[in-house]
Formats: sequence, structure tokens, C-alpha cells
Amino acid sequence: MTTDALSLTINTDLARKILVDFLQTEIQRSGFSRAVVGVSGGVDSSLACLLAADALGPDNVLALRMPYKTSSSESIVHAGEIIEMAGVHEKTIPITGMVDALDEFIPETDRIRRGNVMARARMLVLYDQSAEFNALVVGTGNKTEIILGYTTHYGDAACALNPIGDLYKTQVLQLAAAMGVPQTIISKPPSADLWVGQTDEQELGFTYAEVDRLLIRMIDGRFSIEDCVDSGFEKEFVEQVYERIRRNHYKHVPPIIAKVSNRTVGHDFLYLRDWGT
Repeated sequence: MTTDALSLTINTDLARKILVDFLQTEIQRSGFSRAVVGVSGGVDSSLACLLAADALGPDNVLALRMPYKTSSSESIVHAGEIIEMAGVHEKTIPITGMVDALDEFIPETDRIRRGNVMARARMLVLYDQSAEFNALVVGTGNKTEIILGYTTHYGDAACALNPIGDLYKTQVLQLAAAMGVPQTIISKPPSADLWVGQTDEQELGFTYAEVDRLLIRMIDGRFSIEDCVDSGFEKEFVEQVYERIRRNHYKHVPPIIAKVSNRTVGHDFLYLRDWGT
């Protein structure tokens, strides 16, 4: 694939239609008609919520706000704006008690472990509420995060299906703008809001715009490290991103099951997800 063919610009009308059809088809073929979405006030979850409302109708979507005691008030307000805009059902279920129950076992300086606990606490809330609402959990992770492994295993990465997981962050911003997500949400620094002042790009060590330009070559274009360097990227940056992808690949695939029988799930017991329905 040539460099000219690797554009991050998307046809937002077409992308919206594809993703709305995807949600309708996959949720219905699984025997459901409703969805649960965690809405954090960020652009990714805002887009996922709007797409779900488009696909299923607002009355069939439950948006959950799950703040921790250090969550920014801005995030809570922004989540409320999207919920109102989408017209969906909503609940606010704080996770502070759940997280703090483990706090004594986590060193004060280990913010990563505490952040992972928060992400997994939110996963518990989402799946519990999906049972009550008789719904599937819709994921809110974008392609950049997934490829880089910038997710918590069985935390924010956990979902039944994900409408935006094949959109790089740059493309999420385009579609979000086209669907009317407020500019205040689109333009604010991306953050998982895991601790005061935390931002994604500060943690990663590079910007989404910068890494997306590399990833579309490395992933979609199958460029080698050498090809990426020849395209103008710093070798150290390319190697850093490549190693991050390789190190986190276990998050991209289902758990591996040791084969000891004739037919093993994931090896030779393979059916479409809607088999038998």
C-alpha cells in the first residue's frame, strides 16, 4: 500500500452509517435490543453513546456515569451534556467505595494499580447494570488505544461489542464533530481521569496525532520499521511504538486455552458469534 493511500481522513457520513448498522445487526443477532454504555465525559464514550442511541433508539440505551472521588467535575458535567443530547436513560453509580476497599493493599505511589482497579470497578458496574437493563455492554475504546495496549485488561477493554474500535483517535474526533459532540469535549486533553491532572498523551509520551500518522502506516500499510523511518519518522519513536504494540499483543486476542482434546474452544471449535440463534 502506498503512502498516498494511507489517509486518516474518513467519510463521516459513511462511517456513521456503517457503525449504526453494525450496532443494530450485532445486538439484535445476539438476541438483545438494548445497550449499556459507560459515559465518562470524553470524546470516545460520547461518540459511542450517540451511535448507540442512533442505532437502537434513545429509550433502549442506558448511559452510566461512574465517578471516583477524585474525578473532575468537568468530566461529570460533560457526560451529562452528552446524555441529555442523546436523550438516553442514565444512572450515576460512584465507584469510590469499591476502589477504596482495596486501597490499603496498594502503595500510595502506585497510581497505575489504583487506575486499573478503577477501570475494573467500572467494568463490574457496567456488567451488573447490563443484567438489570437486559442489554449488551458497548465498548468505548478507539483503535489507537487498543493497538498500543493503552487499556486495562478486563477493565475499560471489556465489552460485548465495540463500534469505534477500528477508528484511530484522529478519526474518532472527526466523526464526533460530524455528529455534534460539543467542541469543549472534542478539544480538551484526552484523559482517563484516573488521578488529578492525568492525561493520556503525558502518560504515553507522544500525541495521538503523531502516533496515528505512524500507526496507519505500521498497521494498515504493513510498513516495516525501516519503511516507517524512511517515511520520515524518528527511528527511536518507531521502535518505541513497535515494542509497545508487541508487548501488549496479549490484550488483542482471547485467552489461550491449552489443547488436550479433539475439539478445543478457540482452536477447532469455531463458530460465528450468532451460531444457533
